[in-house]
Amino acid sequence: MTAEVLTIRNLTSTSIELRLLERFEAPASLESGWNISTFQRNITSLWRGPTSPIIPESPSQTQLAANAGSFTIDEVAIRIDAATTVRTNVKPASPWSNETLRLTFENNGERYRLDTPCSVYHSTTLTPLTPNPHFKYTAIYLPGPSYLTLYSSANLHAWMQELSDETPFSALSIPGTHNSPTCHRALPSVRCQAVSPREQLENGVRFFDIRVQPESPQDLTKDGLILVHSVFPISLSGNKYFRGLVNDVYEFLDKNPTETLIMSVKREGAGNATDAQLSKILRNHYAGDVNRWHTAPHVPTLGEARRKIVLIRRFGLDESLKKEWDGAGWGINAETWADNTPCDTCPSGDICVQDFYEVLETENIDKKIKFSEAHLDRSAACVCALPSVSAGAVSHEPPKQPLYLNFLSASNFWKVGCWPERIAAKLNPAIVDYLCRKHNEPNSGKQIGDGATGIVVCDWVGNNGNWDLVRCIVGMNAKLELREKIA
Repeated sequence: MTAEVLTIRNLTSTSIELRLLERFEAPASLESGWNISTFQRNITSLWRGPTSPIIPESPSQTQLAANAGSFTIDEVAIRIDAATTVRTNVKPASPWSNETLRLTFENNGERYRLDTPCSVYHSTTLTPLTPNPHFKYTAIYLPGPSYLTLYSSANLHAWMQELSDETPFSALSIPGTHNSPTCHRALPSVRCQAVSPREQLENGVRFFDIRVQPESPQDLTKDGLILVHSVFPISLSGNKYFRGLVNDVYEFLDKNPTETLIMSVKREGAGNATDAQLSKILRNHYAGDVNRWHTAPHVPTLGEARRKIVLIRRFGLDESLKKEWDGAGWGINAETWADNTPCDTCPSGDICVQDFYEVLETENIDKKIKFSEAHLDRSAACVCALPSVSAGAVSHEPPKQPLYLNFLSASNFWKVGCWPERIAAKLNPAIVDYLCRKHNEPNSGKQIGDGATGIVVCDWVGNNGNWDLVRCIVGMNAKLELREKIA
């Protein structure tokens, strides 16, 4: 059922005003295939299973002009300030009719246009009506609640360039992936990703979850680390190696020096390798270069981490590495957290994690969604102390705040409906909806803070080109950007 009026949430760092409403009675069938029967079929397939539907395109201006059965124009003046939500008196276009409602927004004399209903779940870029516009906007429209959320259109390959060097990691909203390199042909319970790590990086992902098995643990002169998921290889066509993954990351960071990648590394796989052996292989063959890796045992600022891989270690250290960094250890310590937990803080205090993964029945997916939303709320309620960036300011070390690590992943090897792809098909749209409508929403009755999501670790992002979940997470940095600009 569609809501009676349109609600607009502005999650950008500037105010915007809705100025024009245009209604078109679109034809029942258009060349692009945009019609009510196609729309209904896609809605049905979206909720029946993980196979993503072909997204219908909105009718073009030419199609509307040629085929519109009715046409009305209303001038309005509805202001939506930055980080606010306005429930308008605008009647939305029903997704079950042939009507299109075209919205024209204005900011600083420049106008931007959007047709609704938008695609079933893909985000839409607002069309600028002014040459050389100063702003870029992305919209996600949820047809059921008639809810439109506006984000700044970040350049996903380099979104961190908008933030200051003094920004602490704990203040950021960071999209991540679970078992990041598992994009190859593999057992369906092993594969967790739709696209390669390289494509993930280009589309804004800044956290990788990596599981490795030392290939020759008794010979520490060899650097072989096999990428695995539990005891299984990540590809049926042969072993894939950590070296190739790291080289891809280096290449990306060299091209985008404002960016960083947080990498969580854990030892898994068959065999009798030890954590101590893994730590020595990593230190000696990969992470010994301080110009490429941040291995200090603390959560860094963005300036400390740019163009580097930040190591989170989920393994114990060889005795020799415990003496690194003046005896403080090596890497951000996430060696232990409670298994299958809805919320736990590592003994180091650096990471607070939600990692409930045992979804034994499809009915339990709703339980996983609730745990994920609750962890988003914990992160959103925090207000991060930002060091002053003004000239001559006295530097004070801010109080320690953990990284909130929120795994959206879950699976059950024995149940098809609970394989990673199937769970992501339900969980990812639910989290998109939550971020658009409820996350850090002042009228929610929950504690309101900076609205950071923390690190949100996802399965199957980028499937069929759908990066909406990543865009929503990155978009939540707008309030932080605004705070930094006025600091």
